[in-house]
Amino acid sequence: MSEPPILYEARDGVATVTLNRPEVLNAFTPEMLDLLHETIHRAAEEGQRAILLTGAGRGFSAGQDLASIKDQYAEGGPDFVSLLREHFHPVLRALRMVELPVIAAVNGVAAGAGMSVALACDVRIASANARFATAFTKIGLVPDAGMAHTLPRLVAYGRAGWMLMQGEPVDAATALSIGLVSRVVEGDALAAEAWALAQQMAAGPTRAYVLTRQLLDSAVSTSFDHLLDIEAEVQAAAGATEDHRAAVAAFLAKQPPTFRGR
Repeated sequence: MSEPPILYEARDGVATVTLNRPEVLNAFTPEMLDLLHETIHRAAEEGQRAILLTGAGRGFSAGQDLASIKDQYAEGGPDFVSLLREHFHPVLRALRMVELPVIAAVNGVAAGAGMSVALACDVRIASANARFATAFTKIGLVPDAGMAHTLPRLVAYGRAGWMLMQGEPVDAATALSIGLVSRVVEGDALAAEAWALAQQMAAGPTRAYVLTRQLLDSAVSTSFDHLLDIEAEVQAAAGATEDHRAAVAAFLAKQPPTFRGR
């Protein structure tokens, strides 16, 4: 019996979600995307404290599995509207709205929509042999799965335009230098480093992490004056958490805080 295209393991408050079609560099099918969407929600429903998303084998994800839709080209072409709205977009929305921090451990190539999924995560840590490729224009398409939104917010607008139009791969060192990833890990240490980071974030004020994500998303699409209003509301929500009160009490008692994510 073959393994499922998405693997799930929950341990110590961390839900490890593994894209699991290594024979095709974890390329996405609609069924795989639907299962990924369900799995993201499962982690939150189970009360996990963080999600660690990675790929099996030598790649993170090569994006859409073109072989899985090749027959549609003989019938007038794929229904990209349905493919995106019904399968890709629910995953991207779940990654940006789940009440948990999401860490992407990019273990190899992240191309096309595979790169989009990595960019939708809160933090990216990459192996030294990771490669990022927008890839869309290489096959006559435009960036999708949210990349036109996320990429220019991580790297300079001009650099994003060049990457999106040229589609040339960016290596891990370059990805680090332009802000595409937060850390690059040499050798075979990625799994251990990513797990340690996920544990660290799972033990932290996870509600504050999620509210920070919301604040950052608002900051790039509104005026400074309006952001100040949003900031006050989001800070009020953070100030009402048990984690904030516990941290203040620990500070006054000169003790390290214990966060519970609520």
